[in-house]
Amino acid sequence: MCHIATSAALAYTECGGQNMTIDVYAQYFSASCTFNGTERRAARVTLTSDSEQGHIAYTAAATFFPHKDETDFAVSYDAYVSKVVFEGSGRRSKKREASLLAQLHSVIDEIAATINATVDWNAPLRSAQLG
Repeated sequence: MCHIATSAALAYTECGGQNMTIDVYAQYFSASCTFNGTERRAARVTLTSDSEQGHIAYTAAATFFPHKDETDFAVSYDAYVSKVVFEGSGRRSKKREASLLAQLHSVIDEIAATINATVDWNAPLRSAQLG
């Protein structure tokens, strides 16, 4: 049986104590993108860890959404980009996560460019959530 839990700072899935997915970092930013004919004005940027039986992977991702007004955080998943930034044996490491967070902006810029999107790193829409 799987257990799914979410909070403002943490989202994880655990199945029999063997698999765990955690949003290490999540934050909303102003952004610019037109995808599938829809203008996107915001992005949710995440760094997620996924571990299972001594194996861990970290994925950087961004999803771009319309953000029609300051209360609209209805995330759409069609304008989504991601990249596995680390994969190997081991478990979560604060040192590794700090290093990956230091590189996150450049990784997101690189993968966002594949759909002609940009993130305005100087215009956060909400505080960062750390898990």
